[in-house]
Amino acid sequence: MRDAGPLPTEQHRYEDLPELALAEVHFRRERVFLVFAGLFLGTLTMLNILGITHFIDLSFDFMGVHVPVPLAVGVLPYPVTFLCTDFISEIYGRRRANEVVLMGLVLNAWVVFIVWLGGVLPTAIPPGESVFMRVRELTFGAVTASMVAYLVAQLVDVQLFHFWKRLTNGRHLWLRNNGSTLVSQLVDTVAVILITHHLGALPIAAGEPVGPQLAAYIGAGYVFKMATALIDTLPFYVGVHHLSRYLRLAPAGLVDGSLAPE
Repeated sequence: MRDAGPLPTEQHRYEDLPELALAEVHFRRERVFLVFAGLFLGTLTMLNILGITHFIDLSFDFMGVHVPVPLAVGVLPYPVTFLCTDFISEIYGRRRANEVVLMGLVLNAWVVFIVWLGGVLPTAIPPGESVFMRVRELTFGAVTASMVAYLVAQLVDVQLFHFWKRLTNGRHLWLRNNGSTLVSQLVDTVAVILITHHLGALPIAAGEPVGPQLAAYIGAGYVFKMATALIDTLPFYVGVHHLSRYLRLAPAGLVDGSLAPE
């Protein structure tokens, strides 16, 4: 990581802002990183525990055709994780983004261990009456699927983000934000649904074809993630603009416009 102090190009760009001591610049950069990493890891924990414990029915009729839209409650906060890794990739570089992604994998393993431990220790409530045991059953399936899909999708997101960044020489922020997220979330959605189904944790209606039901789960999850990915483009632009000034970053394309080497 290079020195925390402003580069000459940064000093020129932000000459309308007061000059900061190196310690203050470093503190700001580490505090912002902590916020994004904490939001990412906290959201990841929440969505893995909630997982498929509840499904929201957003189905609707269109021109006489019923369109099923079953959406797992765990999907709702998921786009936040990709927005956080995009911010970290843009500001701190690929290495720190990958470190946060891998720490998320460790956190997943920790959640599984605690859920497992809570199920094997003696209980004062009969297993058939325990809400925890039902959540535990669903969590094991959801988290196992999530661990595989999450690792692949997040690493794809980080790699594609920097691929587009190199290809455009740091321009077209919207392209690397949306291009990386849309592809990685498709990978994640397909993987998590198929793995969850394979583990028997996905609610499938008996007596009905499995293929259309899986397609409905995949379609509903991906459309939701795609819509939120497109919506977060503006917050991402605004956030990068203001954070660049707050953290005294170089303009995009100068020293990669970030704090760490690739």
